Amino acid sequence: MREDVESLDIKDVTANWVNSVVLTRQIEERIKALADLADTPLFFGRLDYLHTTQEGQRFYIGRRHVHDAVGDPMVIDWRAPVSQPFYRASKKDPQDVGLRRRFGYTGGDLTAYEDEHLSDPEELERTSRLLQAEIERPRVGPMRDIVATIQPEQDEIVRSDLSGSICVQGGPGTGKTAVGLHRVAYLLYAHRERLARTGTLVIGPNRSFLHYIEQVLPALGELEVQQATVDDLVAHVEVRGSDAAATAVVKGDARMAEVLRRAVWSHVTLPTEPLMVVRGSRRWRVPAYELEEMVRELTARDIRYGAAREALPQRIAHAVLVRMEQAGEAPDDRVQDAVARNAAVKAVVKECWPAVEPAKLVLRLLSDADFLAEHAAGILDAEEQKLLLWEKPYRSVRTAKWSAADAVLVDETRDLVERTHSLGHVVVDEAQDLSPMQYRAVGRRCTTGSATVLGDLAQGTTPWATGSWAQALAHLGKPEAVVEELTAGFRVPREVIAYASRLLPHMSPGLAPVESVRENPGSLEVRRTEPEALDGDVVEACVEALAHEGSIGLIAADARIAPLAEALAAAGLACLAPGEETTAESRLTLVPASLAKGLEYDYVVLDEPAAVVDGEPDERTGLRRLYVALTRAVSGLTVVHASDLPEQLG
Repeated sequence: MREDVESLDIKDVTANWVNSVVLTRQIEERIKALADLADTPLFFGRLDYLHTTQEGQRFYIGRRHVHDAVGDPMVIDWRAPVSQPFYRASKKDPQDVGLRRRFGYTGGDLTAYEDEHLSDPEELERTSRLLQAEIERPRVGPMRDIVATIQPEQDEIVRSDLSGSICVQGGPGTGKTAVGLHRVAYLLYAHRERLARTGTLVIGPNRSFLHYIEQVLPALGELEVQQATVDDLVAHVEVRGSDAAATAVVKGDARMAEVLRRAVWSHVTLPTEPLMVVRGSRRWRVPAYELEEMVRELTARDIRYGAAREALPQRIAHAVLVRMEQAGEAPDDRVQDAVARNAAVKAVVKECWPAVEPAKLVLRLLSDADFLAEHAAGILDAEEQKLLLWEKPYRSVRTAKWSAADAVLVDETRDLVERTHSLGHVVVDEAQDLSPMQYRAVGRRCTTGSATVLGDLAQGTTPWATGSWAQALAHLGKPEAVVEELTAGFRVPREVIAYASRLLPHMSPGLAPVESVRENPGSLEVRRTEPEALDGDVVEACVEALAHEGSIGLIAADARIAPLAEALAAAGLACLAPGEETTAESRLTLVPASLAKGLEYDYVVLDEPAAVVDGEPDERTGLRRLYVALTRAVSGLTVVHASDLPEQLG
């Protein structure tokens, strides 16, 4: 298929150089999408139907559609309707499938296969060993696709319709991130033309996480999906500062949207003087009361400040044209445009509807106590207003030390002035950590599209983390979204998830713990040591972990990263930073607890749990950070501590 595309001669089918460039780029993208993956097979399953109206009764299922030299299909795309029973058929509901075959691969080579005769009443239903082995396969490198192991409850979410938004609550190891990415791939397959026009976006918590997942969609042949963090979306000002937790909570509160709305629209004033427009030898007068009616009408409409400001001179010009027609003239659209550009009209607009620069307005709001008090009255109390104000006001937008929360306020203000472009579908992962104002920023990117929200309330590690999905979805502008819960854990070992779940009653009461379905429980070891021996014992635990196959993550409180890096270097152990790709030669990653979310390692060594908890501004956030750190292990976890463990771990 790739050779066919490479051999295309476009000289005779392009009318001009522009067409040639566009077609050449499309061909290059197609070749890139058809790239071989050395360790990824083209097919992983087979379905033999008992009765079918399809041509032929046997279908090979794979990551991509593959056809032969004459165009006949050899492998069916996993997203096609005929492939769906591969994921959903069972002994209770065979869906006309006589045989489901799973293929096992090692390094891209076929090494095994396994058959299920779904319509044979004498064959007992059993757990697929190949499926279990694929789920538990050691991980080296970035995140992989899971098309061969999608479970029925995951498949239902993946194939949900584009028109509806969906929220997936899933604990560690339930596959919610993979489900979200595969949902994007499915939607691009089912609605390709529509999403090609409107665009899709995947939003992750940080750059390390995005780097970890960035190969999943290309492996499925999808190259056009944008990836960004929330900070990337709102990067209208340079972020050089930070906020105290209490200040960030207020800035992220949804009430700030109303404060900003008041501040923006406060610039509108009612005209008090009539307008005189001179055209040649004639003068046309528009009285003040008529100008006031125009301003009041525009402010009453639900349109952006900037759009209303652009409409005002046209409204005034129309009023002048009416007077011209009454006087016997026959003006056309060109005359109306000329009147709208008249100096006197421009002066009126500038006076009663001045331009607003979003960053300057937020700068004033955070610098001027009187201006803030005027627009926050009845919304924020005096203490909250005091938290918002900079101790030392900055003179300009360029010199201000903006924080990440400030950038979100600027983005909100920009949307009040000019509507934000909306995409066809947005996926936001680790969504539990977003503030209400950040949810609004994401929601603006999909006002005319749909969203897939992924997260785990138990892993909310910011002081402003959401308390419920209903609240979060309301701020996102998708209150009608369906909330689905994944409780079956496929990656984290049973012993490890049970140990971490001891924290749930103390930080997220009422949340159901994850039930690990892995038959191999994995390993859990908790080692007590002395303070002076802590670093050495942690290094020793890393050496032991490296004796196993797969990736190793050493997770520690942020303050402990520097001394542990020195200890590893002294022992001759090279380590990677989060986001750097693990290889067969370099498998150990040193991970600050603040960046561990969303990442997975075959074996994890966790340094000093008490330090992880103490590194956060409050106990609940600290316990959630510890919960995240404890649940990054896929095969085994070793906890090394010198201080007493948090009492919530029992």
